[in-house]
Amino acid sequence: MPQPALTFFGGAGTVTGSKYLVEAGGSRVLVDCGLFQGLAKLRRRNWAPMPHELADLDAVVITHAHLDHCGYLPVLVRAGWHGPVYVTHGSAGLVPIVLRDSAHLMTAEAAHANTYGWSKHRPALPLYDENDAAKAIRLLKPIGFGDVTAVAPGVRLEFGRAGHILGSAWAHLRVADGRGIVFSGDLGRPAHGVLRPPQPRPACDALVLESTYGGRVHDDASALATFAEVIRRTAARGGSVLIPAFAVDRTEVVLAALKKLTDRRAIPELPVFVDSPMALAALRVYRTAMNQRWPEIRTDLGDGDPLDPGHLVELRTTEESMRVNDPIMPSIILSASGMATGGRVLHHLEHMLPDDRHTVLIVGYAAAGTRARSLANGTREIKIHGRYVPVRAEVAQIDAFSAHADAGELVRWACAGEPPGAIHLVHGEPESAEELASRLRAERPGIPVSIARDRERVLI
Repeated sequence: MPQPALTFFGGAGTVTGSKYLVEAGGSRVLVDCGLFQGLAKLRRRNWAPMPHELADLDAVVITHAHLDHCGYLPVLVRAGWHGPVYVTHGSAGLVPIVLRDSAHLMTAEAAHANTYGWSKHRPALPLYDENDAAKAIRLLKPIGFGDVTAVAPGVRLEFGRAGHILGSAWAHLRVADGRGIVFSGDLGRPAHGVLRPPQPRPACDALVLESTYGGRVHDDASALATFAEVIRRTAARGGSVLIPAFAVDRTEVVLAALKKLTDRRAIPELPVFVDSPMALAALRVYRTAMNQRWPEIRTDLGDGDPLDPGHLVELRTTEESMRVNDPIMPSIILSASGMATGGRVLHHLEHMLPDDRHTVLIVGYAAAGTRARSLANGTREIKIHGRYVPVRAEVAQIDAFSAHADAGELVRWACAGEPPGAIHLVHGEPESAEELASRLRAERPGIPVSIARDRERVLI
C-alpha cells in the first residue's frame, strides 16, 4: 500500500486559500477548501482551472467557517462535485451564512462593475452565485467534537475544540495503516472573550500548524487600554470610530470588549451600530450557543447579554446603513468585511476617510494586498469602487481582538504532550512562518519542522 501523502494547494506562503489534500490507501480527503484573498495575484488563483487532483475527492473536512477555509466550496460544487462536507455543529450554523453572503457580494459587485464600467472584464461575472452556494450548503454533514467518524474508506476523522471562532476545530485524520495527521486549523487563544481555549492535540505522525502570528506576541492588557483611548479621543473631537470587523466572531469579541469597557466606565456611552447582515446572522448563532450553553462557550461570561454594550443598534436595511455613513454624533460602527475587501464597510470608508474627526480602527489580521493592510501601512489614498478616496481620518491598529494564537501559544500547543513526528507550517506569511519554525526547532530540536511550499507533496 502506498505511503500516505499530503499536498498543499493553498495556505502555503500565504494566510489564505487553505486546501490540504490527504491521500491514503486510495482515498482522497481535502482538509479545508478556502478562497484566496488579498493580493491580486492570489485572488486570480480562485479563477484558475481547478487542480485535477481535486476533481475526484471522497470527502471535504472544514475546520471552521471563515471564507479562507470554506469559501471555495461552491466552486468545487459548480465543477460537479457532490460531497460530503464534514463540519462541526457550530460550523454547520455559520458556513451557510458565510457562503450565502460571499455569493451575494460577488454577484452584487459584478453587477455594480457592469453598471459603472470599472472592471476590465466585459461583462464582469461572479466566481459563483447563490445557487452554487445553496448546493454546497446541502452537502454539510455536522459531527460532534470528540466523535470518531469514517469519512472515506480507511480514513477516520475526529474534531477537537480550536477556540478560534464558534465551531472551529482542529482535525485529526487517522488512516488505515495507523498513521495520524492533525490539522490545527486556525487556533484560538485562552484570552478569547467568548470561547473556551483550544483542547490539547492528540499524538500524531504529522502536525499541520498555522503560523499567522508566528512572529508576534499579543499584549492583551495594553491593547485593550489602547482601544479605550482611541474611542475616548475620537469622541472628544466629535468623531466616530469605524471598525472593519469580520462578521463571524470578531464582531462578537469586539462587542464583548465594549461591554466590559462600558461597564467599567472606561469609555463614554456611545451608540454602537452593527452594520452587516452577515454579522447579525452570526450574532444570532452565537446567542443561541450562549443561551443553550454549548460546550465551546466560556462559563464566566456573567449575567445579562455579554454582547450588548448598552446602546446596541442593529442595522438591517441598506437605507439604515446609509444613514450612518455620515454620523451626526460620536458613535462606534462595526461593519464587514474585516479586511475591507468588500461589503458595507466600503461605503462607510468612502464617506468617513476624508474627515479628520473620525478614526478607522483595524482590530484584526490584515493580509497583504487588502485595503485594511494599506490603511494600517499609512496610505494617504485608497481605491474604492474604482476611484481614489483621500485618507484624512486617523487610522489605528491594535491586536486586542485577534482570534489567532500568538507565537508562544502556538509553540506551547504544538509541543505539549507526545511530540509529533514532523511539523509542517502553513497559513502564514514567510517571515511569520520562518520565525515560528525557529522557535519550534529551539523548543524541540528533535522534531523536523518544514515550511510548506505551494503544490508541495510530502509523505506521512
